[in-house]
Amino acid sequence: MFDPTVETDLVRPDVTADDAVLLALDAFGITGTVTELGSNQDRNYLLTPSDDTDGRFLLKFDNDVFPDDDLDAQNSVLVRLAERGLAVPTPVAALAGGRIGRAETPGGRVLRARLLMFVEGDSLVDDGHLATGVLTALGSLAGRTVAELAAIDDPRLDRDLQWDMRNALAVVEAYAPEVDDPERRARVLRAARDAWAAVSDVAERLPVQVIHGDLTDDNVVGTRDALGRVVPTSIIDFGDLSTGWRVAEIAVTVSSLLHHQVDRTFDVFETVRAFAERVALDDTEIAALWPLVVLRGAVLVVSGAHQVALEAGNDYARERMEHEWRIFEAADALDTGVADAAIRAATGRAATPTPEPGHVMLPALGTAGATPVRLDTASPHLHRAAWQDPDIEDSLLADVTATGAFGVLAYGEHRLTRTLPPGLALPRTASLATEIAVPATGTDVVAPFDAELAVDALGTLALHGSFGRIELQGATADEPGPVAAGTTIGHADGGARLVLRWLRPGTIEAPAFVTAPELPAWQRLTADPAPLLGLSPADWLPDAVTERHRHESAMAGAAERYYEVAPQIERGWRELLFDGTGRAYLDLVNNVAGIGHGHPRMADAVHEQLLTLNTNSRFLYRALADYVERLVALAPDPSLDAVLLVNSGSEAVDLALHLARVHTGRNDVVTLREAYHGWTIASDAVSTSAYDNPHAAATRPEWVHVADAVNPYRGRHRGPDSGAAYAADVERLLTALDEAGRPVGAFLCEPVFGNGGGIVLPDGYLSAVYESVRRRGGVCIADEVQVGLGRLGHVMWGVEQQGVVPDILVVAKALGNAYPLGAVLTTREIAASLEHEGMFFSSAGGATASAVAGLAVLDVMRDEGLQHNAAVVGDHLAARFAELATRHPIVGAVHGTGLYQGVEFVRDRVTLEPAVEETEWVCERLLDHGVIMQSTSERRNVLKVKPPLTLTAAHADLFVDALDAVLNELESRTA
Repeated sequence: MFDPTVETDLVRPDVTADDAVLLALDAFGITGTVTELGSNQDRNYLLTPSDDTDGRFLLKFDNDVFPDDDLDAQNSVLVRLAERGLAVPTPVAALAGGRIGRAETPGGRVLRARLLMFVEGDSLVDDGHLATGVLTALGSLAGRTVAELAAIDDPRLDRDLQWDMRNALAVVEAYAPEVDDPERRARVLRAARDAWAAVSDVAERLPVQVIHGDLTDDNVVGTRDALGRVVPTSIIDFGDLSTGWRVAEIAVTVSSLLHHQVDRTFDVFETVRAFAERVALDDTEIAALWPLVVLRGAVLVVSGAHQVALEAGNDYARERMEHEWRIFEAADALDTGVADAAIRAATGRAATPTPEPGHVMLPALGTAGATPVRLDTASPHLHRAAWQDPDIEDSLLADVTATGAFGVLAYGEHRLTRTLPPGLALPRTASLATEIAVPATGTDVVAPFDAELAVDALGTLALHGSFGRIELQGATADEPGPVAAGTTIGHADGGARLVLRWLRPGTIEAPAFVTAPELPAWQRLTADPAPLLGLSPADWLPDAVTERHRHESAMAGAAERYYEVAPQIERGWRELLFDGTGRAYLDLVNNVAGIGHGHPRMADAVHEQLLTLNTNSRFLYRALADYVERLVALAPDPSLDAVLLVNSGSEAVDLALHLARVHTGRNDVVTLREAYHGWTIASDAVSTSAYDNPHAAATRPEWVHVADAVNPYRGRHRGPDSGAAYAADVERLLTALDEAGRPVGAFLCEPVFGNGGGIVLPDGYLSAVYESVRRRGGVCIADEVQVGLGRLGHVMWGVEQQGVVPDILVVAKALGNAYPLGAVLTTREIAASLEHEGMFFSSAGGATASAVAGLAVLDVMRDEGLQHNAAVVGDHLAARFAELATRHPIVGAVHGTGLYQGVEFVRDRVTLEPAVEETEWVCERLLDHGVIMQSTSERRNVLKVKPPLTLTAAHADLFVDALDAVLNELESRTA
């Protein structure tokens, strides 16, 4: 039986750095330097040998209370696990034999230590919020470890430890008096006793085996992945290795995650799921798991207080006390029943079947019929932001009841009407009830089972029985008491709105709405009331896991996808996107949707045109002429008055290159390094971006010649006056082509370097290059696919910033607001050259509906002042970014203008080392804040900020505030 009085001996061994150097030499024959590492009860030193070719070591001075047998047993396990392929700190043999070394100090003290190979890597403890992939990897590693340890049978590991969860209550009660705060002390004792009572019910049936006992965020390490996250691969610190409850291993692991997943407690069940894929937990272990998590949190709190009381100078223990309180607080805050249901959902346990009702509760519904009213993200009833109307639910239900039918809102549906603005807070959108709007005829209420009828003070009718509890709000009840199935127990008047909830046996109460991560648990605590009404469950409710699998099965592997676990986006509105759970995201990357998502004016225009006519430009129709005239009127120069419509940016670039070739009779094209222009054969040929094609530099055809990327921040020439130097480089390239007998046919460049993150070209660059190209008989192509049509705010086109007029201008993306539409604007002379090769035609680009879509985009931009908005909000963003840069050294530069900007992250503002992993981590973490953001540039270290032009200043602030918070988290993680 555990004796807490022995813990007075657990003060860390009194070992200095000089002592450690002495023992390393005398016991293991190694010279080197040492650095102390933190520990609660042992003394650990990192040993770097003078000859470090064999790596570094951990010199571990175990607490004297642990006998050599304990340490030998640990060493044997470490060797076995290493042989089984697990990455663990393997012990090194001492000069005197065995794996425990001893040395005597000049003062006559005998030191004892083990030398272990140091496992390189970072721990998870300081990584803040942990992504799903990390949680999964940790659960899988814990499960694999437990599976390997199950084969070990060593009586020396049957140890009586403070950290053995079988001793949890004894530890809490022994050390609770050392918790200074009386409120915290009382809460810990209450929670520990309640949790222990739950564990005691199944304790004798819990499987026991050898476990690590401390497999936590402190004691797993790994290397950072491409997203800058530590993915755990190795396990350290086997000091608590002993026999114990198998389920205690995952309970300890889960508890260590709670301080990471602030306001996201349900994330930790992903770790349980991954663990259970390796180790099948039985029902007794599931019942004990969350109470053990609570007990572990309580033990951490009291043990930390006890260790500080023993050793006031133990800064490691003192600094962790608040951290350990947060673990306990999060564990205690989650209801054990809900946690148990979440664990059952995570481990694939099916919900308990509900009995079939003998009678329909609302008989009139079967006669009048029921019409489901969808309120999910994809509902056809919620177009034009109808979900924002506070009366929309009542209005839609009233439309149904006016026909004499019952209107029904489904159980388990994520209602978009319950959404929140983008942010860390998850909206409680999932309904745990079925709601019924009653038509004017009204209906009786009938008991579906034999039950006990009760009515509370608010008039809620409740039926109690072996089926659990059925609650109905909004109806009047008859006399309470025992009722037989089929008995009329109340009445619902016409116009009533009923709320019907079915709580499974053992569930005392349930909230009206829950978040998406909570729903699987609550679906095991409540049941869908649809069968009580004679209805089938809703068949339109999304299943994110199934949909992800469908997407992965259907789409080609090369199809790009945002994020490791991408949200399933089902609706857009202005600069917002909504996933299938009704969560809102701020869209900062969709420059295609220039006038915003779901714009009713464009939708109506295209809808009417599709009902009228949609054909191609070989016919005459007024919309085509209207559109081309409007587009020419917006051109940067009257000379660009010939328009060819296409269906995409790639096709527009391809056609521009074709025009240049037929006009000049030359094939050779000069493009810029790090540029992206499209996916057709020709547009891909002039795309040099390694971001999009890692092999771009080595696979360009011989007719493509590449000039340096123009980057005044980190390029070959730097500063605002670097335009002439970059232009001179192009002049030398053009001269070399002349001398090789291959004069340039076309020069292709974005006037604002989109793929670089919105880099504005230095003054004078394009004017000098255009003059050089034209002097040689070549033509100049401006690729405005990304930055044109008002996105830059202060100008309509990027070339206007440079004060130049191209020979050919290409534009797409925002031109059709994601409808297939692109355009090539050029001179009459160049366009006429195409006639020598035949006629040009593009099915979708010149179609009637495409022209109407383009007109609608131009109308909305004009009438809603979106170019002006891009200038105002863009200036506001730039100012906010500049202020961020004063507080976050990682912000190296801010590029761009209007609503095409780039925030470049560097690890050092002098060397400009790209902060690649940090940038990817920031993008993933911003998703948790409800912000859609992606990286760009050849180095993947620039946030590309190119939202719909509808972006408001308030939403711009929401983004920058979220970015500020994420950068603070990043800095605290790496401090």
